[in-house]
Amino acid sequence: MGLLRMHDSNLSSTPSTTGLGAVVDLGFRTAYRVAHRMLRAYWKVRRPNTHGALIAVWHEGRLLLVKNSYRRHYTLPGGYVRPGESAAAAAQRELIEEVDLDLPRDRLREVYSRIYQFENRFDKVTIVEVDVDQPPVFEVDNREVVWASFETPDAILRRPIVPHLQDYLRERSDRFTSDA
Repeated sequence: MGLLRMHDSNLSSTPSTTGLGAVVDLGFRTAYRVAHRMLRAYWKVRRPNTHGALIAVWHEGRLLLVKNSYRRHYTLPGGYVRPGESAAAAAQRELIEEVDLDLPRDRLREVYSRIYQFENRFDKVTIVEVDVDQPPVFEVDNREVVWASFETPDAILRRPIVPHLQDYLRERSDRFTSDA
């Protein structure tokens, strides 16, 4: 696991591995990239319907953003919803797997659900969110996830992000603007 580092009061985690660990991590990242490319080729032929769940972890107006090793876009922690699993359960599981952060499921609330044609598939994307009072301690594995940080929505929107994250942030901003 990576080490937690603080940068200008912005919680972020960047892995620091050397030696054999770095070589093993590189092997995993390569495997993730190859597997993702193979999936995209399969999706191009099959055009499947998938269901993914993402989790928006907010702390003092900043959102936890991750960078996966196999995709150029930044995104939220998340992944596939397994058969019989709720979106909240999937998001909670993925948060643990991706950044080693465990939050109580009863605090997660579903706030967004849309279908996107993305990466040659029809992906139902469900986003659950949670606000945390204390800055959480998290770690990245430098394999599937190579970077994570809490950033403001404006900073996130300047990055290359997945389309559903862009829509979620704009809708959330509109929701809070209209509530004011």
